[in-house]
Amino acid sequence: MITTDPIADMLTRMRNALSAKHQNVSIPVSKTKVAIAELLLKEGYIASYKVEGEGIKSNIVIDFKDNGVIKGLRRISKPGLRIYAGVEDLPRVINGLGIAIISTNKGIITDREARKLGVGGEVLAYVW
Repeated sequence: MITTDPIADMLTRMRNALSAKHQNVSIPVSKTKVAIAELLLKEGYIASYKVEGEGIKSNIVIDFKDNGVIKGLRRISKPGLRIYAGVEDLPRVINGLGIAIISTNKGIITDREARKLGVGGEVLAYVW
């Protein structure tokens, strides 16, 4: 199945799996999705992830933490309306309790890291 917004598809699959109280979710793999999963793992929102399969049939399997750390996921920048922010305009999610996922020339990083590095970029999603 071809999606026009693969990041929104990833977030929706995660949101649906969390609401159904699943322990993990399987998502078609891409470099951007792996980078987002790595960021969520580093920030402590998920327990682990792994890439299964090879080639076009490969999937990324994300294992959630037992205590339900992720309360919300929201896509911000969409293919029809890209949202960019400079370093001084980077959003704070729930006054710093959540993270904003930013795509920069330094890679996909959190809003805190982007402020530290002094770079802006495309605001992909909020996680809290």
